Amino acid sequence: MSVVVVGVNHKTAPVAIRERLAFTDQTLTEPLAQLHHPAVAEMVVLSTCNRVEFYLHTPDPEAGVAGCVDFLATYHGLPAAQFVSHLYQFHEAEAVRHLFRVAASLDSMVLGEPQILGQVKAAYLAARAAGRTGTVLTQLFERALNVAKSVRSETGIGDHAISVSYAAVELAKKIFERLQERTVMVLGAGETSELAVRHLLRQGVTRVWVSNRTAARAEKLAQELQAKAIPWEAFPEYLIHTDIVLSSTSAPQPIIHKTLVQEVMRARKNRPMFFIDIAVPRDVDPAVNALDNVFLYDIDDLENVVEANRRERQQEALAAEDLVWREVRYFQQWLAAQEAVPTIIALRQRAEMIRLEELDKALTKLGPLGDRERRLIEALTVGIVNKLLHAPTVNLKRSSRTGQGRDYVQLMRRLFELDQ
Repeated sequence: MSVVVVGVNHKTAPVAIRERLAFTDQTLTEPLAQLHHPAVAEMVVLSTCNRVEFYLHTPDPEAGVAGCVDFLATYHGLPAAQFVSHLYQFHEAEAVRHLFRVAASLDSMVLGEPQILGQVKAAYLAARAAGRTGTVLTQLFERALNVAKSVRSETGIGDHAISVSYAAVELAKKIFERLQERTVMVLGAGETSELAVRHLLRQGVTRVWVSNRTAARAEKLAQELQAKAIPWEAFPEYLIHTDIVLSSTSAPQPIIHKTLVQEVMRARKNRPMFFIDIAVPRDVDPAVNALDNVFLYDIDDLENVVEANRRERQQEALAAEDLVWREVRYFQQWLAAQEAVPTIIALRQRAEMIRLEELDKALTKLGPLGDRERRLIEALTVGIVNKLLHAPTVNLKRSSRTGQGRDYVQLMRRLFELDQ
């Protein structure tokens, strides 16, 4: 029996292929119910915007993979020739490592993103609810979830913002002790500014003002953010009460000058202000940054922060990879021990069958015996069998811890003809 992964992801297939192979059924009820194949003993299906993968426990990897390919083609009405070249396969330890890396977001398009862990968990729970997981995949996915949590807690892979919008929020958290008490102003209606505001709202910000040259757009965005729209001509007056300004207009010249900010800072009694200028051309005069307690970051500054953070995450990913490999070895040892159990049972059953056959022959030849004599002979044969099997049993169990379990199992089954 083998653990196998077959699928496509953002590295191997363009979105045009991935979207054709994705399962729109979020609960995965249909694929889990419909994909039945003799070579698929256990199965979990993972389908996200960036990957479609089948995790199998199979007695015949080649047949199991072929069954998944045929199912994808039939289910989606897509000839296998159109996607089979984009498929990848992982077997045994590499399959285990792949799942651990996926769950820990080491294989994600955005390194360290947190969403994939929830998606892996949902896929596993769906398969378990459908009765498609057994001992091996249950143990595999439980360990994968724990590995992902360990990577989060033992490394800093998720600590460094690698999107411009979230980098802006991380910088704001460094400037202000408590974001919950801060007021935010959005100038323009750029997507990055909107995302940054949404991040700020999740951090507890409760007061947001939105201003745009087009009043209708300001009203629309304010409604979506549960914020307040203010007239474009009036935004300079509101700056006095604003702590964080997110600006992304299409103005050809700066709309916030040093003299304006100087007046605002006097009225604010020099309380800190943070300007996030995502516009190109820039909305905020760079000279503003020279004022005391005024912090200005433009799009290049934010990109530099993001790039530095990306390097930090890649550094943390090295520690995460070491953790993953350690857990892969632990799982392989567990799996090898599981494979040894049926062989140990078969070996003892064969020995017991031989013992009983030979004991019966001997008792027939000996003629009538008393209960005491029969018990002594019975105990003698049991003792001989146990002593003979002790060393093979111990060595078979030990081999699973040294990575030789499968070799020992195959050797034992061949030596004692356990498969005949």
